[in-house]
Amino acid sequence: MSTQGGSFRLFRLAGVDVFLHWSWFLVAIYEVQVWRSMFSSPLWAVLLYLGLFTFVTMHEFGHALACRQVGGQANRIVLWPLGGIAFVSPPPRAGAMLWSIAAGPLVNLLLVPILSFILHTAGNAGWVNTNPDAYLVLSWLWRINLGLLLFNLLPIYPLDGGQILRAVLWFPLGQIRSLFIATAVGFAGGGALALVAIWQRSIWIGFMAFFLLSQAGLGWRQAQYLKKEAAEVSIPPDDAHLAEKKTVL
Repeated sequence: MSTQGGSFRLFRLAGVDVFLHWSWFLVAIYEVQVWRSMFSSPLWAVLLYLGLFTFVTMHEFGHALACRQVGGQANRIVLWPLGGIAFVSPPPRAGAMLWSIAAGPLVNLLLVPILSFILHTAGNAGWVNTNPDAYLVLSWLWRINLGLLLFNLLPIYPLDGGQILRAVLWFPLGQIRSLFIATAVGFAGGGALALVAIWQRSIWIGFMAFFLLSQAGLGWRQAQYLKKEAAEVSIPPDDAHLAEKKTVL
């Protein structure tokens, strides 16, 4: 079995290896225990959790395939308790970056009408009374997908919204200054989330805030490195075409 950094490979599709981190199972057990009270059997809670990560996997494949479409590299996805990470390296162009990042949320956006139709059809078929567990799973999956879409579009680097902001700013400001601005906004957003964690006394939200702040810090240091490299070769920072390793949530 292929392993990497505490993760093991689940499958390979379209040249992309999908890995699952061991910590996923710990959170899965906890979430299933929390959700099982909503259903007549814990198997429905398991199905709901698997459905959540099916959406996450589809979202990450959106990033990976879009990156390849514009000539970039993408060969690995890692699933872990906070969602998924697609390791992609798009060409150092604003348009290529924008499409590679936006394709992930676009998958969730396309799922909204599909899931709405399925939920509506199930409701008309009387599943609320005849198959209440199945209908509840569908209802939650609809809400989860919408939640994934909206959360990922928050302009907090390195979330998709933050990286979309960076790509849009890249057009008028250039590669490096856009990264500085996006990561600065990411620091502000992560800090706000940390305050929410303190207010709500939520370890989970606090962990998410810590992750976002640490990733924003990495992005800031990357921008400093790119600026330094551009200065060393005596070219304007905004014209520096240096490959960046992108980690997309």
